[in-house]
Amino acid sequence: MANVKIVPLGGLGEVGKNMMCIEYGRNILVIDAGMMFPESDMPGVDYILPDWGYLRDKKDRIRAMLVTHGHQDHIGALPHFLEEFDVPVYATRLTRGLIEVRLEKSRQLDKVTLNTFAPGDVVNIGPFVVEPYHVCHSIPDTVGLGITTPAGLIVHTGDFKFDHTPVDGWPTDYAKLAEFSVRGVQVLLSDSTNADQPGNTPSEMVLNDAFHQIMREAPGRVIVATFSSLISRVQQVVDVAVSHGRKVAIAGKSMIENTEMARELGYLDIADDQLIELDRIGELPPREVLIMATGSQGEPMAVLSRLATGRHATLTIEPGDTVVLSSHTIPGNEEMTHAVINRLFRRGADVVYSPIANVHVSGHASQEEQKLLINLLNPRFFVPIHGELRHLKQHGKLARQAGIPEENIAVVENGCPLIFEGNRLVVGERIAGDHVYVDGALVGETGPRVIQERDDLSQSGFVVAVVRYDRKKGQAVGKPRILTHGFVFEPDSEDLLARAQDVARAAASVPPNTGEEKVEKEVEAALSRFFYRETKRRPVVTAAVVKS
Repeated sequence: MANVKIVPLGGLGEVGKNMMCIEYGRNILVIDAGMMFPESDMPGVDYILPDWGYLRDKKDRIRAMLVTHGHQDHIGALPHFLEEFDVPVYATRLTRGLIEVRLEKSRQLDKVTLNTFAPGDVVNIGPFVVEPYHVCHSIPDTVGLGITTPAGLIVHTGDFKFDHTPVDGWPTDYAKLAEFSVRGVQVLLSDSTNADQPGNTPSEMVLNDAFHQIMREAPGRVIVATFSSLISRVQQVVDVAVSHGRKVAIAGKSMIENTEMARELGYLDIADDQLIELDRIGELPPREVLIMATGSQGEPMAVLSRLATGRHATLTIEPGDTVVLSSHTIPGNEEMTHAVINRLFRRGADVVYSPIANVHVSGHASQEEQKLLINLLNPRFFVPIHGELRHLKQHGKLARQAGIPEENIAVVENGCPLIFEGNRLVVGERIAGDHVYVDGALVGETGPRVIQERDDLSQSGFVVAVVRYDRKKGQAVGKPRILTHGFVFEPDSEDLLARAQDVARAAASVPPNTGEEKVEKEVEAALSRFFYRETKRRPVVTAAVVKS
């Protein structure tokens, strides 16, 4: 009998771009294909994809892509993945709808095979039997996956929490978890995002009081920013707003697309007479308006950022506006988010955000829920997934506290294969891989070296020296031209740049017939030393030698 092999390609050692491979023989299931926001030291990067180079020579083995839910850190990379891999995709109704919105934008919808599964279904895919089961998260229609292989049952939790009073009235399927336990769970792959948070994650229901207070006390319009895929939060805010006599306007392309799709599928209940077009909100008193908007992470092109900088086409911040950021700030987005909050205050808005008000709760299980799941399933092997290394390590400690032997716990990061040989767990040699950056229309062409060069440019700017060079004489012709951006202000630095011309000219005095590349290196080195000596700064210096 073949062994089961599990290869994490994203989401282990980081928050985002979740992707997991489960292999048996020559058969592979891929779970999720998410994106990740860039960190502050990644200038110019739009978002980051998993590195699925491991799969490129195994295309004929991939039986399906299984998607646990519709958040971007689980579906954001799908359009890119499906450009390379012609595989069927399985998702719940709402998740499928959110995937269709993304595929429609990339003009791939007609080229992809999408299949709908639901909690309670049993789906046979090659040697795998897949059983999605409902879990609570911060978006409806989220599932975990029970995957039966010839070598045993694997449970992949997806993102989950144990919410006993979920706003949609659909708690986690405890009966299914108990059934898995009776069968015997070989491997548990469990969400680690909140493994450093003690206790239990509060229910979404606790937000109602905060939203009621905001709607009641706000003197004017209320603008609530959250993720466009957070459909349950949109429903919660809308219900409270309507109870306070407010009409609802939707702002932001992704928010409009996702809410329209969710209404069509029946996951979002907003009556037509409760909606108002964005360009008509001026017809109502401000206290009768709620605006749902994108931009809770400070994204530059989202609605909230454009409001904060006065660049929105139809909306402006007005005195009396209350802006609510109903989301958790993703690590790496703190600077952008705080900048937006400060600008909104300057424009006269009152801004409400966590932790100063209870306007967001996590969709992820905290420590007591994580231990409860381990005790419910009693797995033979345990693998913490979805989190930075600090989260994975802490989750591993919780598993040991819950009675899992240390040798049966694998705390690994992306690219570390796990081979389950009967009663033995073997960690294989790590597979090479790195971030895949999306930079405008470029995918994977902006690597670490380019990012480092951009960082260098951001520190002290750059200087270009254009030198006319007589190769026969081995010397510069005329005065070199010095161009600079982001280093010094040229009108105030005439003396410095004039001396830099002399340095560049002297550095170009070399033995006759020296090649241009050698001269360029001499000029660059000489100017770098000169500028550091004079300014204690290290601009990026480039020399361009032109034959005379």
